[in-house]
Amino acid sequence: MWGGRFAGGPSAIMREINASIPFDKALWRQDIAASKAHVAMLAAQGIVSQDDAAAISGGLDTIAGEYEANGVPENWDLEDIHMVTESRLAELIGAAAGRLHTARSRNDQVATDFRLWVRDAIDQADQGLAALQRALVVRAGEHAGAIMPGFTHLQTAQPVTLGHHLMAYYEMTARDRSRFADCRARLNQSPLGSAALAGTGFPIDRQATARTLGFDAPGRNSLDGVSDRDFAIEYLTSAAQCSLHLSRLAEEFIIWASQPFGFVTLPDSLSTGSSIMPQKKNPDAAELVRGHSGRIVGALTSLLVTMKGLPLAYSKDMQDDKVPVFEAAGLLTLCLAAMTGMIEGATFRIERMRAAAELGYATATDLADWLVRQANIPFREAHHITGAAVKLAEANGLALDQLTIAQLQAIDPRIDERVFAALSVDASVASRASYGGTAPEQVRARVAEARTALGLE
Repeated sequence: MWGGRFAGGPSAIMREINASIPFDKALWRQDIAASKAHVAMLAAQGIVSQDDAAAISGGLDTIAGEYEANGVPENWDLEDIHMVTESRLAELIGAAAGRLHTARSRNDQVATDFRLWVRDAIDQADQGLAALQRALVVRAGEHAGAIMPGFTHLQTAQPVTLGHHLMAYYEMTARDRSRFADCRARLNQSPLGSAALAGTGFPIDRQATARTLGFDAPGRNSLDGVSDRDFAIEYLTSAAQCSLHLSRLAEEFIIWASQPFGFVTLPDSLSTGSSIMPQKKNPDAAELVRGHSGRIVGALTSLLVTMKGLPLAYSKDMQDDKVPVFEAAGLLTLCLAAMTGMIEGATFRIERMRAAAELGYATATDLADWLVRQANIPFREAHHITGAAVKLAEANGLALDQLTIAQLQAIDPRIDERVFAALSVDASVASRASYGGTAPEQVRARVAEARTALGLE
């Protein structure tokens, strides 16, 4: 490839540091598709003959079949997927293969392939998120009225329902899907035809190749088309945020599955044992989801640092853009599948959850709210009275609703027998009927909306 300019070939070191075929072979489907679109346009514009275009397109189909059956050969002397494919095309059809690269550069070629690959990765992530959402919504519907403790600072705060808790993750994943959708919309401009950096003097039809490849339009600036990777960074940003949500959900399952909590039994298929302790059932899949989120965040950081100081247009540093994206996409796919399986296969121990909610004075806020509503006491004063009641109950080893009316009235005489109707966990969750609250009626309404949005109705 360099024979006209260089007297000798690259050194062994240069060959090794320069070759990207070990990882960019993952782009072969996109590279074949973009090349076929390009040569069809060249023929339509009269830039290459119809016979040469047909030979090139047929050869590319043959190569695609070979790659599908046997994988992409790693010829480091040919550097990358583009040259490996072009070399094989020359073996198949002869000199006509050299016409394929008319009016394009490897710069716009790889930018196009990479956008197509990231677009496919976004679609895959969306499918995985939709599957996770369906699992969350189904289980939330099953447990819309199952009471569990809600936490702040990992301390018992107020009773909530398990359905409400699971639907919180539905909302998070809905935003994750919207971020990926926004990223997809922004990246969907075709760089093909930008050539090396300045466009081309051939009378190409960039609108035609953009349409063929499913882009909304060709990019408006050739320098920008070949030199920016903000679409990949935005993909990784969306993937990182999604992975953080998955990590939080995984962490909750890890805690809930521990013996002190005992809120959930995880499926055997997503758990492992111990090499020395036969009683162990470890939540390894959840722990790996939690760990993989760090690697995905690291992939984002890697690409941010790679791109931060590059002048226009293309620099070889950008060869390192693909590995973090490929790694993050693979990890995200695994994490989504693991958490979906975990939600679907988990056995929730709702009696244990309810018992935990009845401890820890989770209805203290309900006592304060009752004092505000029924005794017309300012909330700050009600908060103080309730704190005194909690202190008394704790000193006597009692739940709030186990205090006698005499004990409560000794704290404040404005408390009467009606208060006990507000102090059960059932009354507490039922009272939280504001829009988006934990009341079972609200949870069922949100589940119904989500089922409609997901096409489950």
